[in-house]
Amino acid sequence: MTQPDTSSPTQANALTGDRLGVKPAEGYAGDVTPEQAAQWMTSGDAVLVDVRSDAEREWVGYVPGAVGLAWKQWPGMAFNPAFDEGLRSAVPAGKKAVLLCRSGVRSIAAARRGTELGIEAYNILEGFEGDADADGHRGQKGGWRFRGLPWKQN
Repeated sequence: MTQPDTSSPTQANALTGDRLGVKPAEGYAGDVTPEQAAQWMTSGDAVLVDVRSDAEREWVGYVPGAVGLAWKQWPGMAFNPAFDEGLRSAVPAGKKAVLLCRSGVRSIAAARRGTELGIEAYNILEGFEGDADADGHRGQKGGWRFRGLPWKQN
């Protein structure tokens, strides 16, 4: 397994946060590293909910075992009116929800909404693809794939 990059302030803060590597956040349970989210998912403590659009999951890749539930849908990136019901259905009582998007922005909004719905919801730092590099390309600076965690592509 790839070691976390603690040179990033976001990663360093998550790793030095409270127990289990959770970085406190406002409006939701906290931010976790991709590795922590994968561990929770593997142990059955959490459900990974991928809030990227259907097109992103189809073309860019997806996490096996994750629940695909778009926060916003392409084209136009309109809010998914079925999100609330989908999240409630995806996350059984007593389980955490770890939310994943492209780079960790939409998943914050989705985690806040999950919290409003009474779900213990966490944002996965860096998202699936991580931040853009100097050339505007993703996948080279953090993210689920970059960290060597399980993923597939159609």
